[in-house]
Amino acid sequence: MNTITYPDIQALLERHDADLGAAEAQGIATGMLCLDERIDANLWLKELFQHSPELSEVEQQLLTGLFKKTHALLGSSTFEFDLFLPDDTAILSQQAEALSNWCRGFLFGIGYGSAKATWPGDSGEILKDLIEFTKLDTQTEGEEDARALMEIHEYCRAAIMLLRDDLRGNNSQCH
Repeated sequence: MNTITYPDIQALLERHDADLGAAEAQGIATGMLCLDERIDANLWLKELFQHSPELSEVEQQLLTGLFKKTHALLGSSTFEFDLFLPDDTAILSQQAEALSNWCRGFLFGIGYGSAKATWPGDSGEILKDLIEFTKLDTQTEGEEDARALMEIHEYCRAAIMLLRDDLRGNNSQCH
C-alpha cells in the first residue's frame, strides 16, 4: 500500500456512505493540521465517519496513510504539498467540483480547531478567497476554464503554506 490514489480513497468513502469525498476529506485534514501539527489521525477519522460503520484495518491504514502523507508534506521545508484532487484525466467539471469541495473541507478543518474572530497576517484574506472558491462554477469546459482552474489550484497550494506559516504557534484555541 505504497500508493494512495484519489480513486481508492473516493471508493472507500463511497462504500461507507460518507457525506464527503476524497478531496474534502483531505481538505479537512489539511485545515486541522495547519492549526495544530500534533493533531492525531484518529480525531480526523472520527470526524469523517461519525455515522458510519467501523472501518476495516486495511481501510483505516489507507486513510491514516493519507493523513500522514498530508502531515509530512505540510511540514516539509520544500514546496511539495498539494491538494488531493482527481488527476488531469478527470472531466474538468469533476476537477472543479473536487477543488471546491477541498476548499469546503479545509474551511471545516480550520473551523473545527479554532473560533478566532481575527486571523494573523494574510490568513483572513486567504480564508475569504477559499470561501469564494467553495462557490466555483463546476460547469466548466474548454481550455480557458482548465487554465483558470489550474491557477486557482496553484493559488490554493501556495496560500495553504502561507496560512500554515501564519498560524504556526498561534493555536492556543485549538482542541
